[in-house]
Amino acid sequence: MKLGIILQTNKIESVYNTFRLGLTAMKAGHQVEIFLMNEGSEIDTISDSTDFDISVKVLEFQKLNGQIYACGSCLKIRGKEKIEIAPTSTMNDLLKMIEQSDKVLVF
Repeated sequence: MKLGIILQTNKIESVYNTFRLGLTAMKAGHQVEIFLMNEGSEIDTISDSTDFDISVKVLEFQKLNGQIYACGSCLKIRGKEKIEIAPTSTMNDLLKMIEQSDKVLVF
């Protein structure tokens, strides 16, 4: 199954659980893509905490070939052109992810 996840929040526990789900799905043999939009595009400003090691989960997700994309318009609104962990993407890229996914989840 191909799972598309749209991450719209920068709340640390939601981001953490989004990547946990993605990792669980990939370890079960599924393909996962995460599209960061709205506050989700601020993922690079979230610091790890004792309970939520976001940077570790993101790195593990990428090592398992999980794909991450960042909304270019969302980044621009926040004064950024790009973020380190994901290519800058468009609504066309999001639409393509949705069309090619068997299931789409929004967090």
